[in-house]
Amino acid sequence: MSARSKARKRALDVLFESDVRGTSALDSLTALEGRADFEINPYTAEIVNGVVDNRERIDELMETYSSGWSVARMPRVDRNVLRIGTWELIWADDVPDGVAISEAVELASDLSTDDSGRFVNGLLSKIAEVKEHIVID
Repeated sequence: MSARSKARKRALDVLFESDVRGTSALDSLTALEGRADFEINPYTAEIVNGVVDNRERIDELMETYSSGWSVARMPRVDRNVLRIGTWELIWADDVPDGVAISEAVELASDLSTDDSGRFVNGLLSKIAEVKEHIVID
């Protein structure tokens, strides 16, 4: 597993934990960064900060292109994998679209339901298809 793949997995852990607990993802990240026995990959922090900073727009995009699925109705793992994937597609210029999608599909397939990989692939592919027309702040 590449360093960036591990960073994505750790960012998913942080975002998922904050989603379940109803706490700040930044607080969860800070707690991990403060552990002496644990080193955070800088890309993990970049993902978490990027998702937190753009979460309203990310969720709006997910809701717009998810064909009948509200963000609240999505399984927590899928929702947070999609947030990471959407952030990478729209804001992480150094990540090729295909990499962002395949990494998200792999996380969803490994950690969520049998249908999650297909769902994540379909939604992120649609966002990638229209991303040049998406207005971001």
